[in-house]
Amino acid sequence: MTTNTWTIAQCDRELSDGGITTAHWRVTAVDGEYTASSYGTCGFTPDPESGEYTPYDSVTEAEVLGWCWANGVDQEAIEASLQ
Repeated sequence: MTTNTWTIAQCDRELSDGGITTAHWRVTAVDGEYTASSYGTCGFTPDPESGEYTPYDSVTEAEVLGWCWANGVDQEAIEASLQ
């Protein structure tokens, strides 16, 4: 059985307001002795006036991954490609 682990390697942000502009993600798939991985980025246009705005110093890795998956990073397709 394959275990997929998603992580955020880095976030680029605006220094003036802490808005995250780019998330660098990585997924690693492990199946016994076999390992495969994929790396990519996802861009955002943060809006500090939005009720859903979360600055860099308050965001969690899970939130950023959710933003990536909601903005074009196809979690299922990427995981399938690592099989």
